[in-house]
Amino acid sequence: MAIEQNIEKQLVQAVRKHHGLCWKFTSPGTAGVPDRIIILPQGRIGFVELKAPGQTPRPLQIRRHNQLKHHGAQVFTCDNPNQIPHIIHAIQTAQLPTDSH
Repeated sequence: MAIEQNIEKQLVQAVRKHHGLCWKFTSPGTAGVPDRIIILPQGRIGFVELKAPGQTPRPLQIRRHNQLKHHGAQVFTCDNPNQIPHIIHAIQTAQLPTDSH
């Protein structure tokens, strides 16, 4: 199994332990979107780009990440399984937007 796939498997398992969903994220017609969308209890959502150790997102991926961040989304790049607890914690503890209605 490739290293990136192993990290992805560990991410999915960790999210499930937190009673969350870790779906493969694809957007037909829009290249460069993050690999996974994490949905944790209480409406906590984040996106994760998975990379092999030491690898970084491509320029198109960075643009997509910035688009998501511009709209208030959390986006993470994970190239090491040791980052997984931090990512989950950051998603769990992020301040949710307030309802303006």
